[in-house]
Amino acid sequence: MKTYKFYEDDGHGWLAVKITEVKEFKIKITGYSYRKGDTLYLEEDCDASEFLKAYKQVYGVEPEIEHIRHNGSSPIRQYYGVIPKYLLK
Repeated sequence: MKTYKFYEDDGHGWLAVKITEVKEFKIKITGYSYRKGDTLYLEEDCDASEFLKAYKQVYGVEPEIEHIRHNGSSPIRQYYGVIPKYLLK
Protein backbone atom coordinates (compact mmCIF):
# COMPACT_ATOMS: atom_id res chain seq x y z
CA MET A 1 0.00 0.00 0.00
CA LYS A 2 1.29 3.43 -0.91
CA THR A 3 1.56 6.40 1.43
CA TYR A 4 0.78 9.92 0.23
CA LYS A 5 1.55 13.19 1.96
CA PHE A 6 -1.29 15.58 2.70
CA TYR A 7 -0.13 19.13 3.39
CA GLU A 8 -2.38 21.62 5.12
CA ASP A 9 -2.16 25.17 6.35
CA ASP A 10 -4.58 27.45 8.17
CA GLY A 11 -6.94 27.61 5.20
CA HIS A 12 -6.58 24.64 2.87
CA GLY A 13 -4.99 21.27 2.13
CA TRP A 14 -3.31 19.44 -0.77
CA LEU A 15 -2.47 15.83 -1.53
CA ALA A 16 0.96 15.36 -3.16
CA VAL A 17 0.94 12.90 -6.08
CA LYS A 18 3.08 12.34 -9.15
CA ILE A 19 1.76 13.62 -12.48
CA THR A 20 2.11 10.12 -13.93
CA GLU A 21 -0.36 8.80 -11.35
CA VAL A 22 -2.97 11.39 -12.30
CA LYS A 23 -2.48 10.45 -15.95
CA GLU A 24 -2.70 6.75 -15.12
CA PHE A 25 -6.04 7.18 -13.35
CA LYS A 26 -7.30 9.53 -16.09
CA ILE A 27 -8.95 11.91 -13.65
CA LYS A 28 -9.79 15.48 -14.53
CA ILE A 29 -8.47 18.10 -12.19
CA THR A 30 -9.36 21.71 -11.63
CA GLY A 31 -7.21 24.82 -11.79
CA TYR A 32 -7.12 24.94 -7.98
CA SER A 33 -4.24 22.49 -7.67
CA TYR A 34 -0.53 23.30 -7.84
CA ARG A 35 2.55 21.84 -9.49
CA LYS A 36 6.22 21.71 -8.64
CA GLY A 37 8.43 19.57 -10.85
CA ASP A 38 6.75 16.22 -11.47
CA THR A 39 4.54 16.50 -8.38
CA LEU A 40 1.00 17.80 -8.27
CA TYR A 41 -0.54 19.14 -5.09
CA LEU A 42 -4.19 18.26 -5.51
CA GLU A 43 -6.57 20.59 -3.69
CA GLU A 44 -8.58 18.85 -1.02
CA ASP A 45 -12.15 19.70 -2.01
CA CYS A 46 -12.36 18.15 -5.48
CA ASP A 47 -9.09 16.98 -6.98
CA ALA A 48 -7.69 15.02 -4.03
CA SER A 49 -11.01 13.28 -3.40
CA GLU A 50 -11.28 12.31 -7.10
CA PHE A 51 -7.76 10.92 -7.01
CA LEU A 52 -8.40 8.92 -3.83
CA LYS A 53 -11.63 7.53 -5.27
CA ALA A 54 -9.79 6.41 -8.42
CA TYR A 55 -6.98 4.90 -6.35
CA LYS A 56 -9.47 2.80 -4.38
CA GLN A 57 -11.21 1.66 -7.57
CA VAL A 58 -7.89 0.47 -9.05
CA TYR A 59 -6.30 -1.08 -5.95
CA GLY A 60 -9.35 -2.00 -3.85
CA VAL A 61 -8.01 -0.19 -0.76
CA GLU A 62 -7.44 3.38 0.32
CA PRO A 63 -3.83 4.56 0.51
CA GLU A 64 -2.23 5.65 3.75
CA ILE A 65 -2.09 9.40 4.28
CA GLU A 66 0.67 11.18 6.18
CA HIS A 67 -0.53 14.59 7.41
CA ILE A 68 1.89 17.50 7.40
CA ARG A 69 0.76 20.75 9.02
CA HIS A 70 2.09 24.22 8.14
CA ASN A 71 1.36 27.06 10.53
CA GLY A 72 0.27 30.15 8.65
CA SER A 73 0.49 29.87 4.86
CA SER A 74 1.91 26.78 3.14
CA PRO A 75 4.75 27.21 0.63
CA ILE A 76 2.56 25.24 -1.79
CA ARG A 77 0.57 28.42 -2.41
CA GLN A 78 3.68 29.82 -4.15
CA TYR A 79 4.00 26.91 -6.62
CA TYR A 80 2.74 27.08 -10.19
CA GLY A 81 -0.99 26.73 -10.60
CA VAL A 82 -2.16 23.84 -12.76
CA ILE A 83 -3.61 24.55 -16.19
CA PRO A 84 -5.74 21.42 -16.65
CA LYS A 85 -5.93 21.42 -20.45
CA TYR A 86 -2.11 21.23 -20.71
CA LEU A 87 -1.49 18.82 -17.88
CA LEU A 88 -2.58 15.53 -19.42
CA LYS A 89 -1.05 15.90 -22.86
